[in-house]
Amino acid sequence: MLCRVGIVGRCATNLSPSLSCVASRQKHTLPDLPYDYGALEPHISAEIMQLHHRKHHATYVNNLNVAEEKYQEALAKGDVTAQIALQPALKFNGGGNINHSIFWTNLSPNGGGEPQGTLMEAIKRDFGSFEKMKEKLAAVSVGVQGSGWGWLGFNKESGRLNIVACPNQDPLQGTTGLTPLLGIDVWEHAYYLQYKNVRPDYVKAIWNVVNWENVAERFQAAKK
Repeated sequence: MLCRVGIVGRCATNLSPSLSCVASRQKHTLPDLPYDYGALEPHISAEIMQLHHRKHHATYVNNLNVAEEKYQEALAKGDVTAQIALQPALKFNGGGNINHSIFWTNLSPNGGGEPQGTLMEAIKRDFGSFEKMKEKLAAVSVGVQGSGWGWLGFNKESGRLNIVACPNQDPLQGTTGLTPLLGIDVWEHAYYLQYKNVRPDYVKAIWNVVNWENVAERFQAAKK
């Protein structure tokens, strides 16, 4: 579900760099949800999911494509000032696309319960128990000032799990070096229509739809 984009091949030397690079760039697209908008009810309403996916995530995708196109044009012109000026837009919208593409797969109408196997073993090793991990991730997520994310990530260097918060749409891996396993979106658009300003109730409810199979798959891939 991760939407990635890149330059297809290399810029042809016999073409204008602006035309060849921009024309060959694959655009990001909004990923489909692996379930219906109402599938996570009553924990997350269909209205929230539809707005969150079709409006908010779609906006990040669209704005990322625009920013990347402008950045390629700036590269072709050698306009370093414009390249620097575009960095915040690339980080914000690129992070929004990455974070949400992970988030949708982290959730499932068949979610909840507890993880199994090596993921559960790692959680117990690094946090003492599954409940302690939940408490810490919930506290970090609820405690985000303003908008942001709470994350369970994997540190490849230490081989251990970590819990951190990232502000705004800062991507976990690009900001901390941790591989994202489970993210909790605590921007108000993720919960306000249903939970108003009571973020703790939303975070408590989201455990009922966490897709631990997806988290475990990410954990196994991160260890390789």
